[in-house]
Amino acid sequence: MSQSLSKIFVHIIFHIKGNSCTIRKQENKELYAYMGAIIKDNESIPILINGVEDHIHILCVMSKNIALAKLVEEIKRHSSRWIKTKNNYYSNFAWQGGYGGFSVSPSLHDKTKKYIKNQEEHHKKITFKEEYLLFLKEYGIDYNEQYLWTD
Repeated sequence: MSQSLSKIFVHIIFHIKGNSCTIRKQENKELYAYMGAIIKDNESIPILINGVEDHIHILCVMSKNIALAKLVEEIKRHSSRWIKTKNNYYSNFAWQGGYGGFSVSPSLHDKTKKYIKNQEEHHKKITFKEEYLLFLKEYGIDYNEQYLWTD
């Protein structure tokens, strides 16, 4: 085969660092747009970015030329630097060290978009920790809870 082709949908989730300030509603749309630009700069395609005050969900198509860990590192590094320039409120802002990355089949693409779009409603019923543990269970990911919630 002389050409490398792929279309890999990935659902990325990451949380603010423990004592960091939360993301305010008045900045979240601009933050999501900035993250979308970072994703594009890394040859990937942002589909939907949303979240609540303490964590972010991203649905994107991964570039065949970048590893997931590198893409998440770029998103977190650049968005953290950017948000600190917005307001003194964010002077101590930081993302948690880890992330979750989950493959999304084309048949679940629309369901995943709806899930991400409705984060605010969803989190009236379930905490981030409960949500994240459900993802880990659904995907059969082994983890050590001792390290799961550390910064």
